[in-house]
Amino acid sequence: MRKTVRNTVIGLLSATALVATPWLTAPATATPQATNKAAAAEFTDNFDGAAGSGVDGSKWGVETGDNVNNHERQYYTDGNKNAALDGNGNLVITARKENPANYNCWYGRCEYTSARLNTSQKFTTASGHVEARMKLPQGQGMWPAFWMLGNDIGSAGWPNCGEIDIMENVGFEPSTVHGTLHGPGYSGSGGIGAGYTLPGGGKFSDAFHTFAIDWSPNKITWSVDGNVYQTRTPADLNGNRWVFDHPFYIILNLAVGGYWPGDPDGNTSFPQQLVVDYVKVTGGS
Repeated sequence: MRKTVRNTVIGLLSATALVATPWLTAPATATPQATNKAAAAEFTDNFDGAAGSGVDGSKWGVETGDNVNNHERQYYTDGNKNAALDGNGNLVITARKENPANYNCWYGRCEYTSARLNTSQKFTTASGHVEARMKLPQGQGMWPAFWMLGNDIGSAGWPNCGEIDIMENVGFEPSTVHGTLHGPGYSGSGGIGAGYTLPGGGKFSDAFHTFAIDWSPNKITWSVDGNVYQTRTPADLNGNRWVFDHPFYIILNLAVGGYWPGDPDGNTSFPQQLVVDYVKVTGGS
């Protein structure tokens, strides 16, 4: 997400993100081939579980707080208050126009609640195919995102840690999503990226779509529903440093308002939902 210093989100600053242990651990007697396979960073969450239950805590951490840096309007809550399974194999992140616990935000009493999840200290990867299938919310001021941050953000800071936006959508563009890189010399509104627009005037809130990157040491390629729409390499950075050569963790969130999407207006209905069918990483390292 743009202008991502994020030092007001409590969960992000609790500790420097650590490189997660791969999900598969090679047995002591493994052959070299088996060891290489086991060492790959693999992640899958199909969000199976009872309706109303929270996310798997071994895979996701739930962040809390507001975000002054982007001027977002929501307060990110904990537990399953705004992020819960629906019992049909989906995670539902819900943004509501409410403040049941008298939360305080950078602008005063918070007007909205939502949720933000990450895999920091639970899973990281430095390459691979990273994919999610989702149905997006709609309406002015909505800002869903599926993205990644370098796990050295606690020491290097942002944007030196690097940021990979796999999918962002702002409500005033219901048919378009964006993929962007942020790093030193190309951050915030100066990020390097491109957009993808559905053909025929379709909206991303009408159906599920698959958003992905294919990431190798010196190349990242973005796709929607298997359709590649941009590829970036160090040659695209105008001489700036490529910082996508170390472990990153995954983030899912639904923001309300902010510099880029603008605030909700009288035509924005609530609640709004980001519905996630699955998140998976294959071929990671």
